Amino acid sequence: MTQRMTEQNNRRSENFSEKSTLEMLQIINEEDKTIALAVEKSLPAIAKAADLAVTNLRKGGRMFYVGAGTSGRLGIVDAGELPCTFGVEHDTVQAIIAGGPTAVYDAAMGDEDDKECGESEMTQRNVGSSDVIVGITASGRTPYVLGAIEAGKRLGAVTIGICNNSDSPLAKAADVAIVADTGPEVIEGSTRMKAGTSQKMILNMLSTVIMSQLGYVYKNYMVRMVPNNEKLYARAIHITSKCTGEDESTCEKVLKESGWKIDEAIVMLACGVDNQNASRLLEENQHVVGKVLKVNGEK
Repeated sequence: MTQRMTEQNNRRSENFSEKSTLEMLQIINEEDKTIALAVEKSLPAIAKAADLAVTNLRKGGRMFYVGAGTSGRLGIVDAGELPCTFGVEHDTVQAIIAGGPTAVYDAAMGDEDDKECGESEMTQRNVGSSDVIVGITASGRTPYVLGAIEAGKRLGAVTIGICNNSDSPLAKAADVAIVADTGPEVIEGSTRMKAGTSQKMILNMLSTVIMSQLGYVYKNYMVRMVPNNEKLYARAIHITSKCTGEDESTCEKVLKESGWKIDEAIVMLACGVDNQNASRLLEENQHVVGKVLKVNGEK
């Protein structure tokens, strides 16, 4: 059987342990420089996956990241950051890791090989045709992830595979395969390194584009962020001011009237309406600020 690319030995890091500290770091750095180029080749697949996900999430669907080990933890990181970054509901994007919460800090031995467990995770969550399943695995063959992807397909969900080996079961099984060919690791088989970094980059891209298209971003501002501390209240005022051209004291006043809803405050100021009408206009335009301003014009 052909050895997977991520499991092969990297000739460029031969005798790594015999190098000086600086030489070790230089080797790692040189290998890391190749990651963005590998991800670049997968941009069309990421775009296709994002568009499919947006369609389903607009129907009220959910997105599930499913992984084991490093890949599972990366899914948890991305899903966990979305509510505070964009203000998205916690159950909209969920992360599932083989072995459950204890595996976040200690890889649960054997759990990633349990295909039936991955399948049952989907049925337990009542996955349906409006949902999206994102399987993440460097090898592209982790049974737990494959079980979730296959069950998701049977249940009618959109399935997306993120992996680092093109000729893999996941790449063949998913509706959309996002493959970053990052090659052999500096330390043979340590896919927490280049493969893991590429997965983090892909998840950043995927979730950011999805949230932007769903209206959580206007221009390049987080307009549905929910402020809950001094720094974020100041950021909300700054964003509203930058998007409307109004002074910060006016923006703070309108933000308070809107219940600190940034998108609503922007519409109130830009269209000259009260908070109830701003809320209505956003609802009529899929909560996309740009659409509201284009349809209704600015005052």
